[in-house]
Amino acid sequence: MITYEWLYWLAGAFFAAWALLSLSDRRIGNAAFWGLLSASFFFGSHLSDLANGALVLALVAIAGLGGLKRSDPPTTSPAERETLSVRLGNRLFVPALIVPVTAVAGTLLYNYTPLAETGLFEPRRETLILFGVGVLIALVAAMAWLRPPALAPAEEGRRLIDSIGWAAILPQMLAALGAVFALAGVGEIIGGAAGNAIPEGSVFLTIVVFALGMALFTMIMGNAFAAFPVMAAAIGIPLLVETYGGNPAVIGAVGMLAGFCGTLLTPMAANFNIVPAALLELKDQNGVIRQQVGTAIPLWVCNIVIIYVGAFLLWN
Repeated sequence: MITYEWLYWLAGAFFAAWALLSLSDRRIGNAAFWGLLSASFFFGSHLSDLANGALVLALVAIAGLGGLKRSDPPTTSPAERETLSVRLGNRLFVPALIVPVTAVAGTLLYNYTPLAETGLFEPRRETLILFGVGVLIALVAAMAWLRPPALAPAEEGRRLIDSIGWAAILPQMLAALGAVFALAGVGEIIGGAAGNAIPEGSVFLTIVVFALGMALFTMIMGNAFAAFPVMAAAIGIPLLVETYGGNPAVIGAVGMLAGFCGTLLTPMAANFNIVPAALLELKDQNGVIRQQVGTAIPLWVCNIVIIYVGAFLLWN
């Protein structure tokens, strides 16, 4: 059976390759950072919580002390890339499209045909595993089509990952922080305070507080998936669902959308807001966020209305 851990090994192999290439360039900080991250993917599930915590602290220390530097490995020149883009045009997107097509079509084919009875994939992990399979297929297709040097994928990957730097793993760090907050009972504390502050029977105000909490916690953690366990335990489940009898599907789904509005407004969502600014070499590091404010705030208001109408007016 192909399990979720196979994806960890695949990711770990890429990080290990980048660590070795960085070491060959004597970029010790980069090599140490990506090497430790590779070790976490390879062995994290087999290490103790203390060991994993020490590994994370080591990563933070390397990044905090400025150990990560941008690299410029020898790959194709800008002129060569421009020539290829003109010659191949939109066909260059074919390898990128192979990944989602493999994930979606493969999942449907696996789940709705006799293939599901083979037990080839770990249950409920089919899409993620097939996503990894799609990456490998796209890589092989691109190599066979474009015929670049053998190390080109690793070198280009290293150039990109070094440009992003520590922000590449910020979402995972923040998601873990959300789990820690949930286990620490932060949701119950917030729920108790909210229950005392919100007038009894005020459904609409409770929705506003829930949506506001989702957006604010997402802005703090940079990840709506990290904010959701906290706000669901604080307000979503005990007040909106159990006390006022709201539709849990609408509250959960649209509550996540309210959190995503916070994603558009925070530098903590580095993979959405800071990484693009770095890759595009924008002068304003927060330029992406500034352009998203006009979308995020009206969308957040719409989410409140959708929850109120969909989870209560049309449900009860």
